[in-house]
Amino acid sequence: MITLRPSHERGHAEHGWLDAYHTFSFADYHDPAHMHFGDLRVLNQDRVAPGMGFPPHGHRDMEIVTWVLSGALQHKDSMGNGSIIRPGEAQFMSAASGVQHSEFNASKSETLHLLQMWVIPSERGGTPRYDQRTVVEAARRDRFALAVSPDGAGESMRIGADARLWVADLASGARTALDLDPQRRAWLHVATGRVRLGALELGPGDGAGLIGESAVELEGLEQAQLVLWDLA
Repeated sequence: MITLRPSHERGHAEHGWLDAYHTFSFADYHDPAHMHFGDLRVLNQDRVAPGMGFPPHGHRDMEIVTWVLSGALQHKDSMGNGSIIRPGEAQFMSAASGVQHSEFNASKSETLHLLQMWVIPSERGGTPRYDQRTVVEAARRDRFALAVSPDGAGESMRIGADARLWVADLASGARTALDLDPQRRAWLHVATGRVRLGALELGPGDGAGLIGESAVELEGLEQAQLVLWDLA
């Protein structure tokens, strides 16, 4: 079963410096029909104005993954980490028993465009962790590359949840597929561009929940940036 989540039905918050879309309930956007999808609790698509961002704030008991689409994200946290994340890099933070961090657009001239995704952890508490990895362009060109997994398979980052994040850049006219376990579920999000999923055409910001499917098969209609969560 494939269920479409059109971009225009998402929650939207416009703060001047921040243009944010929420696939699931978040902050002031509350939608009982879209609270989460399995353990995927948050999927936000944000555009942050140059030099602007989120001052230090706290999280706990959540696995947080950020995927930069364009621009550069400056991160600092209470664990002592400080870094800049650019397109093709995934950032992971396990908030665990509690962590403070700040996030800012590192550029004074370019808009930052990113996805931030939160996954409910398998266990609460524990020690916060941070990681950052590059998913090389060749690995994600016209195919799915594993960015996050429970066991850190390949070059992926280890998440404290039964979840895997795959990322892909799909060219117009290209086709790709990923095998799925029909006993699990998956969430596909089209960050940019357009793709065909079966009889459905998905554009920027569209999502699709897949339950009981044995594979996801896609055709690029325009150059597209995609993420797919494989979930229990």
